[in-house]
Amino acid sequence: MPEPLVRPARPDDEGALARLDRESWSPLFEVRPEPPAADAPFFRPTCGPDAHLVAEEDGRGVVGYVRLLPASPLETNAHVLQICGLVVAEEARGKGAGRALVRAAVGEARRRGARRITLRVLGPNTVARTLYTSEGFAVEGVLPGEFHVGGRYVDDVLMGRSLL
Repeated sequence: MPEPLVRPARPDDEGALARLDRESWSPLFEVRPEPPAADAPFFRPTCGPDAHLVAEEDGRGVVGYVRLLPASPLETNAHVLQICGLVVAEEARGKGAGRALVRAAVGEARRRGARRITLRVLGPNTVARTLYTSEGFAVEGVLPGEFHVGGRYVDDVLMGRSLL
């Protein structure tokens, strides 16, 4: 099976990305208490197309995205970028889209001159944690019981890796 094409998001991807966000919502992956509203915009002024890479599969269109943002607004932290969202459509999971998106985010972070890339993932999301670990991310901290989602308290796992 060919690896999905990963490319920068375009403004006309907004509808597909918003739909993917709604359809993929789960308390396993999200800290939001419910899926985004059907009319909620996907792109925002601080998080537009330039903050996203999308995965496409032949005949299926957009099947995933990764959001890459500065880890903080501080100038002293400008060398760190953070994966602030990774979503893959259910029917595309296990076929390489997630891995391709993580690799593309690492490459994009390097292209932008970052020295580190970080992310946060919910403790029960073992599939994502395994993927990140296999791509060189290490657990750098755990905030026990940080979120109450899906009727239970779950850990917030902080992961990162050097880009040097």
